Amino acid sequence: MEKKSSHLRPREEQEQTGQAQTRQSTGREFATAEEVLRYDAAQTSVPPAVAERLQKSLELEPKPRSSWWQRLFQ
Repeated sequence: MEKKSSHLRPREEQEQTGQAQTRQSTGREFATAEEVLRYDAAQTSVPPAVAERLQKSLELEPKPRSSWWQRLFQ
């Protein structure tokens, strides 16, 4: 009577490891950090309290000064 081994042969073990890695590597890959930030921004919603504080802060910022040639023709 043959004894069944509980250990997998090296080739079978590699195949199972490769299949597990294939299942786990379904994550996204990005070429640049900007792509990561854009993707994250699209997936994340801003809490209303934070959006309100940001809007108030932006309203307090001084308006950018127009360029000299725009002021010349006004």
